[in-house]
Amino acid sequence: DKIDTLVGFFGIGETPTGSKDPFALRRAALGVIRLILENGLRLPLRQVFAIAAATADTASGLLDFFADRLKVHLREQGVRHDLISAVLAVGDEDDLIRLLARVNALQNFVDSEDGANLLTAYRRAANIVRIEEKKDGRQYRDVVDHSRLEQDEERDLIRLLDGITITVTKAVNDEDFAGAMVAVASLRGPVDGFFDEVTVNCDDPELRRNRLNLL
Repeated sequence: DKIDTLVGFFGIGETPTGSKDPFALRRAALGVIRLILENGLRLPLRQVFAIAAATADTASGLLDFFADRLKVHLREQGVRHDLISAVLAVGDEDDLIRLLARVNALQNFVDSEDGANLLTAYRRAANIVRIEEKKDGRQYRDVVDHSRLEQDEERDLIRLLDGITITVTKAVNDEDFAGAMVAVASLRGPVDGFFDEVTVNCDDPELRRNRLNLL
């Protein structure tokens, strides 16, 4: 009933604006969210909205509306809003149970020492690549040339990255998001070792290019 009401009002353009919500649509959406989360319902919202709605635009608008309501609901439970935004930014996630599992796994990751340190290393890597791409006028997204890996730290990092890609993909497909985050956190040591021992912007242009692709 709540979803039918929401779809109907969104379909005729009667959506909440600012503090005005004369038809209590925010409360209706929050009610749907609570029913789903408290009962562990695996409900694909995009499909449900599309069935109830006359247009795809209505379904898309409702998903954005639900995302905002979900942020409010989870913030009230102490979940960091930036983690919610990060998971929502992935896109195409309309299963609230699965979405919440992703948020919880991400929160556990950033709260751990390995996760926090790996995020610091990730920012360092991203900043280096961003600066060099801007300076060189190109992107460094090419496949890493294994024959040009000269130091053990480079070889250790690419070997672990290749293995983790398979592990994480399987874990995500199995909805084992905590397992995926544990696998990602294991990168901390090799990443630290890489930055401690490897000079990315070296004099050899081919070696430099390969190391930027690795980052």
